[in-house]
Amino acid sequence: MKIFVRFLVALLLLGAIFGGIFGYKFLVQMQAGGPGGGPQAANVMATTVTADAWRGERSAVGSLTAVDRVSVSTEVAGIIESINFDSGERVATGDVLIELDKSVDRAELEGLQAEAELARIQFERAEDLLSRRAISQSEFDEARARLDSATAAVESQQARLRQKTIRAPFAGALGLRTLSVGQFLAPGSNIVELRRLDPIYADFTLPERFLPELSQGQPVEVETSALDERVRGEITAIDTGINEQTRAVPVRATLTNADGLLRPGMFARVTVLEPMTREVVTIPRTAVSFNTYGDFALRINESEQGLTTERVQIRTGEVRDGRVEVLEGLAEGERVVAAGLVKVRPGQPVTIDEQSTLNPSEVTGR
Repeated sequence: MKIFVRFLVALLLLGAIFGGIFGYKFLVQMQAGGPGGGPQAANVMATTVTADAWRGERSAVGSLTAVDRVSVSTEVAGIIESINFDSGERVATGDVLIELDKSVDRAELEGLQAEAELARIQFERAEDLLSRRAISQSEFDEARARLDSATAAVESQQARLRQKTIRAPFAGALGLRTLSVGQFLAPGSNIVELRRLDPIYADFTLPERFLPELSQGQPVEVETSALDERVRGEITAIDTGINEQTRAVPVRATLTNADGLLRPGMFARVTVLEPMTREVVTIPRTAVSFNTYGDFALRINESEQGLTTERVQIRTGEVRDGRVEVLEGLAEGERVVAAGLVKVRPGQPVTIDEQSTLNPSEVTGR
């Protein structure tokens, strides 16, 4: 009797468990549209496969370099009398930067000028006497030589005075000032760094296999961490040799830099643009599922039963501005699920959300 009771209780418990399972499944089925209604439709964002014209690109990294750079120095020794620049100041060609003490040189110049004036008077007198045959030709030649020597000494001293005025050799921006008035400068002493900032060079390298595709005048775009916008320029020089260690060719592009925001030494991401464009088929990056077994997208097909999804294997190419180039698998004009692929199953019915939008350019990388 006890065994029968236990057997009956076990049957009741099993009935309750299986009844709950079947009841839950029946409830889910009814919510999905009743028996035979199929899976519940998912609300998705859709996008259309579009045809774009893309220009070929070659990416590289490099650095910005000043067109002209010099460490301004002095040719002669002297005490700094005045400093006529501030750190970071922009100067024009010929602007005075440093004045060295010239008091001794001016005094020597005055003495030499006096000697030159005496030599000139003696030469004029000798010239007059020679015309009257009062002196010999050799005496006249000696007077002329003394005048020439005195004149050369004056010009030499004037040049020495000019050397004590240090000027900017070209227009550009100065570096940090490290000198003070009264400081002694020896010949060759560094005074300040001067760099020409406009234009500015972007130096980078590309693998040697791209050498046949490079040419002077080819457009480039440069990005730096300091600026949010791309700066356009063009290739102005291609090295004649290949680096033996890296097998890369050094390339130089020239950029306009009127506002001076680009500075030498900045890290640069360079994009070399090919002269011709090509037609490509693209979809947003969010519409592609990248995996090791092959990339795929969910195409939206229209049938008598409504809209359903289909998993399509695709072959992808470049990724640019949040859009992916589709080489195989999709055609222009077809619709695909734009985002949230993990929430949608192949073959599942869908409804399209017309309210939400997606900006592919905000999604970068791969």
